[in-house]
Amino acid sequence: MVASTYETALRRVLAHEGGYSNHPSDPGGPTNFGITIADYRKYARPHATAADVKAMRLDDAKAIYRAHYWDALGCDELPAGLDYAMFDYGVNSGIGRAGRVLRRLAGASGDGPLDAALLVAVRKSNARDLIMRLCDERLSFLKRLKTWPVFGAGWGRRVAEVRATALAMAAGTPQPSAIRHVAAGGIAAAGAAAAQQAHHAGASPITVIAIALATASLLVCLWLVWRWHRRQNAS
Repeated sequence: MVASTYETALRRVLAHEGGYSNHPSDPGGPTNFGITIADYRKYARPHATAADVKAMRLDDAKAIYRAHYWDALGCDELPAGLDYAMFDYGVNSGIGRAGRVLRRLAGASGDGPLDAALLVAVRKSNARDLIMRLCDERLSFLKRLKTWPVFGAGWGRRVAEVRATALAMAAGTPQPSAIRHVAAGGIAAAGAAAAQQAHHAGASPITVIAIALATASLLVCLWLVWRWHRRQNAS
């Protein structure tokens, strides 16, 4: 694992999570940068309100992700790619579940977070195989949730993007196609979330359309940058 893996993984997680939301079908309630009000109360402000969550600083979210997700899962000890897959799984579905699944897939005894037995089992396993099976199990779990009809399309896209990027990281050289896919997905997801929030907040149809057009413009810019990089690399 290289030292920059965490920062790369964090950027991708933040792109998936987006900004503030309080969807009526989301059991997490008020959430910002992917940090729910329950986690914010647990790790930062014990009596935080929805307004406090909405005003959360990005640095606060980053500190929570580092200490209570990345470090709690022992991602610094995991192979490249698997560390990102585990981190995103833990953020999306809880570190307890992510840890138990990895232990079962690696065939390690015991329970709880990363320990010597699990680390040995992981290092004896094929990282790419673990990533594939971890993402398969994750998607299967999400499909069983009662909120799948509401959030399923976004969850499915997210797992596919995590799989592609994690496999590229495990191979040692992130592929431009995987990076482009993740970035585009992050922009699209963030734009959709912003439009949805604006709609629920009572914004005018013109405002919602403007958000959608801005998102489309960003996607076009991303495609143009990608094409330019391809030409530069080919020359």
